[in-house]
Order: sequence, then C-alpha cells, then structure tokens
Amino acid sequence: MNMNDVSLHRERPDVCGDAHPKALLRAVQEDGDFLLKLADQHVVSVDQFSRETLRQLFRLAAKYEANPNRFSTPLQGKILISAFYEPSTRTRLSFESAWHRLGGDIMSITDRSTTGIAKGESLSDVAEMFNNYGDCVVLRDNNEHSIEEMLGSLRIPIINAGNGADEHPTQAMADMYALFKWRPELVSDDEQKQKIRIGVVGVPNKMRTVRSFLKILSKFPDAVEELVVIHAQGNADELFGADQREQLESAGIRISTSQDMNAELPRLDVVYINAISWEGDTFSTYGSEFQLSAASPLKDDAIILHPLARGDELSCDLDQTPHNWYFSQARGAVFLRMALLTCMVQRAERVIDVV
Repeated sequence: MNMNDVSLHRERPDVCGDAHPKALLRAVQEDGDFLLKLADQHVVSVDQFSRETLRQLFRLAAKYEANPNRFSTPLQGKILISAFYEPSTRTRLSFESAWHRLGGDIMSITDRSTTGIAKGESLSDVAEMFNNYGDCVVLRDNNEHSIEEMLGSLRIPIINAGNGADEHPTQAMADMYALFKWRPELVSDDEQKQKIRIGVVGVPNKMRTVRSFLKILSKFPDAVEELVVIHAQGNADELFGADQREQLESAGIRISTSQDMNAELPRLDVVYINAISWEGDTFSTYGSEFQLSAASPLKDDAIILHPLARGDELSCDLDQTPHNWYFSQARGAVFLRMALLTCMVQRAERVIDVV
C-alpha cells in the first residue's frame, strides 16, 4: 500500500454532542459569594452542595471552557496530591489535567503498595503527612470509609473521587454540567421551561455514579418531568438504598421503574446508562441485557450520558451520532473540576468577575 494515498489525519464527523458553553454562561447570573464559601471545604457528598452553589460552579466551568487560554495561572504555587488507590483513567487524568491547566504542580500516587499504608500506616497518619506536602488531596479508594478516616487529621481540603460503592460527587457534577450545556434553560429559574424525561439504566443502590447522579438531580427538580429507573428483573428488590427514593420524591421528582428499556426509549429525552459497580477490590456488572446501539428506538433529539468506561451496554456505533454526549461529558469534567479546585484552594477571587 502506498501511504501517500492514505489520509492519516481524517477529521471526525462533527455529529457528537457538544454545545457551546456561552449559552450556559448567559443562563446563570454570576454571584461569586457562593464560590468563595467553598474555600478549604472538603468535598465528600453531593448532599453538601446547595442548588445555587452548583449553579455558580457550572457557570465558572463554562467560563473556563469558553475562554481556556485566559485562565492559566490561578493555581500557580499550589500542589495537588493525587492519590488513586483504585483503577482510574478519566477521573484521575481529568483532575490532573484541570490542575495543570491552572498552573499548579502535582504529586501522584497510583499504587498503595508503594506507600506506608502497605506497612500498616493508618490513614489518619497519612493525612497528617499530606498536610505538610500539598494544598489539596484528591482520593479514590475502594474502601468507602477511607475519606472519613482521614477527615479528622486533614487541615487541607480533600475531594472524594469515588469511594467504594458510596459516592462520586464530582462525576455527578460533570454529568449535570453536560446536561445543562445541552439545554441551558434547564438550569435557569424560568418557570416556563420545558421539563425533560430522564431514564437511568442502572442500580442506584449499587453504583456510586448513579447514586450521586440522582442526588444532584434532586437539587433541580424543576427540570425533571419524570425519572424512569430501568433495571433487570433480578435487581428489583435492591434497586434503592436507604432514603434514596425518598430524597427524590421529597424534592418533587416523579419516579417510575421499568424492566423494558426499548419500550421507554421513545419517550426519554436523556438516557443515563451504566453497568459497572465497584465492590471491594473488584467490580460487578448489572443489567447486561440492556444494550444501547444505533438501532435502539431513541428519540431523534435524545442524548446519551455514560460515566465511562463502557462495556457492551453502549455500542460504538453511537459514537458518530448526535445522541453521543458521553464524550462531551468526559471533556467537560475537566472544566468542572477546574472550577471546583480553584474555589477549594482560596483562588476563586482571581477568576470571579473576569470577563
């Protein structure tokens, strides 16, 4: 084959979802007071965030994404400790990319066997050492109690980057950021906005991404016409954990459940799908019979969200369609985390009011 006859730089068709962030900027009026209050705060759960604080974070993320070259030094002189004791690609790299893009430095740990933990060091002692070495910690651990064990000793802020089967708060923020870029009016206070139907394919009681997504959804009930949880027959009894359904319903979100995904798809505006749940040192899959593909009966304008990594539940033949918002979701996570990190290490004042 003559390589001169082959294009090595084929442009990807511009069919994947990725709205311009300026529409989201216009949908929310800036109020930096909510961002300043995040200084030195730990991020453990979505529950700790108010609706307005989240809206301001989404606005700052959109500001960063709309003007990426204008903000390159807010974290200069700051050091992030990136401690990932459970496998990760997108979360670790997006946090580290976010910190680097803002001018900060990073110390990264990806294997607990190379640390004092392998010799029996307590997490509280590890936290004491972190206080001396960095300005912020991002932690992922398969033990859902690790964050709690460190909080008593930490004097620098820590972010829960996914702990066991419990929560993954910044993933949920990235999910909502993608959703609001798709439909900016949903984050506004406009009472006439058209609500959406969201289908969640997964098990909220087992999947930290789904659990956190539903928690953050409860902050914006005025955007949701109906939430449909789609699950396999064998998962019915373990679908919701303690107070999960009650939290959504008390916020005013109408919930239904279904075991027939294809019957629900024609009326769903957003499909959030996941199949993997980390449990202990390994992972389990749920609902393997549910598979989305280009042949699925999706609404023409429906979007698909997925926290990734994916398996057979999400076919690659959807990648080149307008339904694909999962790549935009992963890309936007960088800007969302840039916004959050800036606020946590007392640098929000450097970017508030910058046009």
